[in-house]
Amino acid sequence: MSTPRFDVLAAGLVDRSTFADDVGYYLSLTPRQLPSRYLYDTLGSALFDAICHLPWYRVARTERHLLGVHAPEILGHGFTTLVELGPGNGEKLATLIDGSHADGPLTAHLVDISRAALETAARTLDGRPMLTVVPHCTTYEQGLSDVRREVRAGGRTLALLLGSNIGNFDPPGSAEFLQKIRATLAAGDSLLLGADLVKPEQELLVAYDDPLGVTAAFNRNLLVRVNRELGADFDLALFAHRAVWNAGASRVEMHLVSGARQRVQVPAAHFDLVLEAGETIWTESSYKYKPDTVVEMLGRAGFRSAGQWTNDGFCLTLAEAI
Repeated sequence: MSTPRFDVLAAGLVDRSTFADDVGYYLSLTPRQLPSRYLYDTLGSALFDAICHLPWYRVARTERHLLGVHAPEILGHGFTTLVELGPGNGEKLATLIDGSHADGPLTAHLVDISRAALETAARTLDGRPMLTVVPHCTTYEQGLSDVRREVRAGGRTLALLLGSNIGNFDPPGSAEFLQKIRATLAAGDSLLLGADLVKPEQELLVAYDDPLGVTAAFNRNLLVRVNRELGADFDLALFAHRAVWNAGASRVEMHLVSGARQRVQVPAAHFDLVLEAGETIWTESSYKYKPDTVVEMLGRAGFRSAGQWTNDGFCLTLAEAI
């Protein structure tokens, strides 16, 4: 039976003061930005879950297919502890566990700053008698540190970074983050990395600017959150969603575009700004890869490839810590 412990582990949640400091800092940059991690409040998490069901956004479906088909190969290495960074609604981990037919006890640590996502994931995983679920409502870095202290010696750990979450980091950031993951693992532990691959431009753009407008709502909800939690006065009617493929950087960018010259106040951040017509706020980057560059990236962080599977523009790579 799963045993969620939200009350014990919620202390690491990013607080309002940190949120305000981040908003003030990133909006003062050129170009103006907002950190993508703040897209995932309760409504944002629900909207992202809806995005994963859209026909134009195939990442989640393709990844679940790969996880189900290759689950015995992935979990057939004697792992006793799983650490998923950004578990979403829990379906990916459930697919992996159920597909492996594992008959020994497993402890799954779920790490996310979204309490709503953790609660949903815990419900999805509930009812598996050999599985203990431990949610950590905190940042990835703090969650990894917490898990390292909790994991007992003698077992093997599999860290999971799925959903192409690695693509939210720029190249220096992804290198640093993979090194941090490696530092929390012992030699012989492993990382399962999901990465979205480079595709034709139009295919990428429709995935990030869908005809139903769900991704646009997901993006604009970030302004709703800043208004609600920090007392800002962003006028949503004056912002349009825009997705851009930056081929030189191999990334899709999401922007909020100001439709008119406007002044915005963010009282909790002690910050105000003037946005010109056409000026953008850059809210997310999603880097795309080639299979061999994923292996090279992992190698530089101290991992060696133990298996790689691709399908429909997505790849899963199992890498062992060396």
